Amino acid sequence: MSTFTDALANLGQAFSLITQPMQMLYLTAGVLLGLTIGVLPGLGGIAGLALLLPFLYGMDPVAGLAMMVGLLAVIPTSDTFSSVLLGIPGSSASQATVLDGFPLAKQGHAARALAAAFASSLFGGLFGALILTFFILIARPLILMFGLPEMLMITILGLSMVAILAGRIPLKGIVAAGLGLMFGTIGAAPAGGSLRMSTYDLPYLVDGFQLVIVGLGIYAVPEIVSLLRQDRAISEGGTLGDGWAQGVRDWWKHRYLSARCAVIGVMVGVIPGLGGSVVDWLAYGSAVQTAKDRSKFGQGDIRGVIAPESANNAKEGGGLVPTLIFGIPGSGSMAVFLGGLALLNMTPGPQMIRNDLNITYTIVWSLALANVIGAGLCIFLSKPIARMTTVRFTIIAPYLFMIIAFAAFQSRQSALDLAALVGIGFLGILLRRFDFSRPAFLIGFVLSTQAEIFVNQAYQVAGARFRRGFADGMDYILSPITISLLLLTVVSVVVGIRASKNIRENLEAPTTTKTAPAIFLGAVIIYLVASTIDAWNVSRLQDKIFPLTIGLVSLAGALALAIRMWLRPANDDVFIDIERGEDGQAPKDLWSTLAWFAALVALTFVFGLFIALTMFLLAFFRTRCRFDWGRTTFASAMGLAFITGLAWVLGRDLPPGLLQSMYDLPWPLL
Repeated sequence: MSTFTDALANLGQAFSLITQPMQMLYLTAGVLLGLTIGVLPGLGGIAGLALLLPFLYGMDPVAGLAMMVGLLAVIPTSDTFSSVLLGIPGSSASQATVLDGFPLAKQGHAARALAAAFASSLFGGLFGALILTFFILIARPLILMFGLPEMLMITILGLSMVAILAGRIPLKGIVAAGLGLMFGTIGAAPAGGSLRMSTYDLPYLVDGFQLVIVGLGIYAVPEIVSLLRQDRAISEGGTLGDGWAQGVRDWWKHRYLSARCAVIGVMVGVIPGLGGSVVDWLAYGSAVQTAKDRSKFGQGDIRGVIAPESANNAKEGGGLVPTLIFGIPGSGSMAVFLGGLALLNMTPGPQMIRNDLNITYTIVWSLALANVIGAGLCIFLSKPIARMTTVRFTIIAPYLFMIIAFAAFQSRQSALDLAALVGIGFLGILLRRFDFSRPAFLIGFVLSTQAEIFVNQAYQVAGARFRRGFADGMDYILSPITISLLLLTVVSVVVGIRASKNIRENLEAPTTTKTAPAIFLGAVIIYLVASTIDAWNVSRLQDKIFPLTIGLVSLAGALALAIRMWLRPANDDVFIDIERGEDGQAPKDLWSTLAWFAALVALTFVFGLFIALTMFLLAFFRTRCRFDWGRTTFASAMGLAFITGLAWVLGRDLPPGLLQSMYDLPWPLL
């Protein structure tokens, strides 16, 4: 009783600290900064928190915490804007929202989708803060129950979502996930450091591909290119349709789904390493599995927005549990958050819980209040921001190319980031065109590294246990939690396969030729063969087991898919090619549209991004948008001013080119 009374006293003291006018000002400043960062595709919480770090020196601890938590809490809310309005994941945690949010925007229901998302985010954020309040006292024994076998099973559970997201042909989902897993193994192995896929000749790939580049390439580039080719407004009806009130009513109608997905978000957040990259897929998969009518998922079902958004914000409260209690970051943004705590002279862990419980609960209250303020602002702004869906997309596209080029460069500050973005964007276009599941690819990529780490560690520990005795080894592997997760995974796969035909990004598509889909599958098989042989040639056993196993399984799936292509007629779903017209003709302007983005990258390599953008924007607005020279100059100047101002505020350089290596130029030309 004494412990509970002390906790309540500290909770009240924390509330009085955070509600002081100056602290509320800092909290609001963090929320506003988070809103600004969140609406820009690809930046997310890591970039936002990194921006704050230089300003934390000497700051009052409560004020610094308020700013950091305010920013961290609102980004999973504000990143919904780009996911719904533009079909571009605002961050890795908002990828699943695109599947139904973007179709709703194209149908003219952008405001409704945004309002439902913000109401779900508010609920999820408050739920996460509530759970964090109690977990601070009781989470330690729960966390310690998760060992390597349990962590591995959680990862496998995430991969089981592939069965749900496979689309019309489950084999395509397996192949797409296998491709993602193999992409994740490129570079130095996490265990022994062996270099895989010939990265000896390309140092850039030693650390593998970055998630921000893969996410933008797989989703942003294909959607921008597709909409740009159509040369029309995003919203088909040209109106906003249902407003925010309808979206809030939608959330209330599905409040139990929102609550269940918030629980999923907290659970995923609590487990270090999973973070936001998989929570939205788990929540989305849960919504599909439990729905009676699954026919609208992937076409604009509001439940497909409510589920992932409820989980996204709830996972922030869960992610703070291992961060505060053990000093173990639950995600990349939490790792930066730990750096901010160090600058404020705080050391998270049991000592902080024991000696500074009031400061710990300050974080809880900041999280709750930031969600209220952030969701309120987003709901208030949803209508005016949603109006951008009625703007001709050709006018928006060059600015999006500009933003994602800048965001991609921030991953490693290398011009090769842009080349990687174009290459992966090309792959994303092909996956979309031939109806291979892009969500399955992303799940595989995200989980690849941690799955390999868990497999290696569990193998070593289990091997030692089995050498001591068979019973000892089985007890280690088959714990009650592991068995429960295994059963949950089996149920997920069975139910998911039955529902897979209802999760499609493109329901209607011509199937008039075998040639193009067969060529793409042939290229996939060649890559899988090459990567499997490369894995076989790795000298260290612990560095070859995972990619070799994944390569063989993926190759088997691809070969089975090839056999189906050989046996089936051209009108079978396996030959889907969504880029072909109703007359069966191949796309004529697909690659010329992508060439605009490729040209921007090529010019950047030569002249640097600022000069390249100047030439790109002038040419684009003049030729594609058919502006006169006055409007062309004004639109180009607006884009250059925005990207320069963004780089200055974030303290980032623009990508340099060959010209900058030869001459010493002033900023932003450097």
